[in-house]
Amino acid sequence: MPEQRDYFQEVYEVVRLVPKGRVTTYGSIARYLSLRAGARMVGWAMNGSHSHPDVPAHRVVNSVGVLTGKHFFGGPTIMQQLLEDEGVKVEDDRVVDFKTRLWDPSTELGL
Repeated sequence: MPEQRDYFQEVYEVVRLVPKGRVTTYGSIARYLSLRAGARMVGWAMNGSHSHPDVPAHRVVNSVGVLTGKHFFGGPTIMQQLLEDEGVKVEDDRVVDFKTRLWDPSTELGL
């Protein structure tokens, strides 16, 4: 019987590698990990990440830099504040200079 993958833990391991001041996307993580359910699976993992304080979930945004997960942080501005504390500017719930802030694990870690 093949070994079962722990997708959530794999997602958390990648998210822990995202440097301060950078963001990544649900889709980028999914592509890097070859997840069949794709970005949706990463979203589910991120929803459950709050019991893992060492996972910087605030650094994961949608494919155009929007803070789609902000409602999971206990307040409407907490995710933005965490990013801004790391030097990431956010306007209208979107990362400013998204393409220069983007950290793609497939590129950064090699695939």
